[in-house]
Amino acid sequence: MKKMGSFRCSGPKMFSFLLICVTLWSHLSGSSGASSSRRPNIVLILTDDLDVAIGGLNPLNKTKKLIGDAGMTFTNAFVASPLCCPSRASILTGKYPHNHHVINNTLDGNCSSKAWQKSEEPHTFPALLKASAGYQTFFAGKYLNQYGHSEAGGVEHIPPGWSYWVGLDKNSKYYNYTLSVNGKAQKHGADYSKDYLTDLLANMSLDFLQYKTSYQPFFMMVSTPAPHSPWTAAPQYQKRFNNTKAPRDPNFNVHGKDKHWLIRQAKTPMSNSSIRFLDDAFRGRWQTLLSVDDLVEKIVKRLEVRGELNNTYIFFTSDNGYHTGQFSLPVDKRQLYEFDIRVPLMVRGPNIKPNQTSQMLVANVDLGPTILDIAGYNVNKTQMDGMSFLPIMEGKMNGSSWRTDILVEYEGEGRNKSDPACPLLGPGVSECFPDCVCEDSYNNTYACVRTIARSSNLQYCEFDDNEVFVEVYNVTADPYQLTNIAKTIDKEVLEKMNHRLMMLQSCSAQSCRTPGVYDPRSVQQKSAFYLFFFFFFKSIKLYVNSLTLLGI
Repeated sequence: MKKMGSFRCSGPKMFSFLLICVTLWSHLSGSSGASSSRRPNIVLILTDDLDVAIGGLNPLNKTKKLIGDAGMTFTNAFVASPLCCPSRASILTGKYPHNHHVINNTLDGNCSSKAWQKSEEPHTFPALLKASAGYQTFFAGKYLNQYGHSEAGGVEHIPPGWSYWVGLDKNSKYYNYTLSVNGKAQKHGADYSKDYLTDLLANMSLDFLQYKTSYQPFFMMVSTPAPHSPWTAAPQYQKRFNNTKAPRDPNFNVHGKDKHWLIRQAKTPMSNSSIRFLDDAFRGRWQTLLSVDDLVEKIVKRLEVRGELNNTYIFFTSDNGYHTGQFSLPVDKRQLYEFDIRVPLMVRGPNIKPNQTSQMLVANVDLGPTILDIAGYNVNKTQMDGMSFLPIMEGKMNGSSWRTDILVEYEGEGRNKSDPACPLLGPGVSECFPDCVCEDSYNNTYACVRTIARSSNLQYCEFDDNEVFVEVYNVTADPYQLTNIAKTIDKEVLEKMNHRLMMLQSCSAQSCRTPGVYDPRSVQQKSAFYLFFFFFFKSIKLYVNSLTLLGI
């Protein structure tokens, strides 16, 4: 593997020169941060399509040791939407999709659109870190799927909030891609030593750490292509995991008989060719992750050498989960089930004790508020829907005072015309495989309340379709979500969850953080409400009795 700086042959010394220039500019224009140099630094490493439910963390031994074992691992971390662009928009804004209005990966779906750039980008947490908290900021990797589109400013567009910007044009690739380096296009080919994107991001991150100013705290976001398709592994890892197959869990290659029609249409048992394809994809995903593991190690070691590790928070997570054969769906995300909405989340940093595990319910809308909280910025001054989990990491928050539910939203996509290869399916479907199993449709549009409380581990989902189809799962009793209990669960619970879902779907900022159905605070509030009226009416009765005794 090439050492740091070896990729600069495409433009000798240019990368370092640009970093020095930007560093000087940041120092001169942001000197207000000089007095806050001991505030903690923050690193966010965001992977693409990394699951936790089907073994996605298994290849990441160094990452688990250097971040998870050195800090806190969250076992109940979820995304607000199981698709790249809506999920990434939620990370950046701290908002649910119904508030940031990014509904899919297309420009028409508001992914990196002009409307997004005008309404949301100025208020992302990196913009606040740079403008109001005095942080120098660095971004490298995949931003939003349509970033670089000619109708959205091209690669010349630099989102507000970044002192140094290395944004990937469009979606994840490993070779033959274009980067926007501070607004200027930099094309890359297929030479591993210069162009393999995961390694390039690692080296650029190391250069930033080398040349950044020491007068300001820094925020660094590294967004890797792995383990997203096309699953191109580095040469040294292409023969790893040769005997590995996708896990044959109880929901693998089984018919989702009581689920939404899109799940029911999947062919069971799957064809041998489909199984071979998904097993190859599973291996490829793991192989690409070994380079991510190297990236994490390089960044942590560089921070340690520079004496900055103990004053740096490092977050590691993903934009959504993934599936490989669950309910006979070949490979993709987009579905409401645990394998697609649950993601890894590990954090190390100051005041976080090592080897901790938290079962508290957190979501990617919480990342922005948490990072702002670390930086000392008042999150209540924002319109973010999420909440800071810094108190959890510092051991200052217990389960009785933390939230018990979150919202998951997804708006399905379908083509106006039938797929010529699958004419019997008709229009309205998309992401179809050769055997005419489709991963999405226009009415694969749903919203869910995901509840985790002491007395409940429940998922309640409603589809926006002609059936108004409902799926409910007791995830404790049924972790693989084999049985939809919507028709057997207590009707009162269904009604309460329906009302909670409607409230969350229209929530904004503080109203998104109100107590849920199974929240102890909700019970306390109801008790206080009833107690108030009990004493209120008792006082009235005593008053009336007193008037009667006085003959009034």
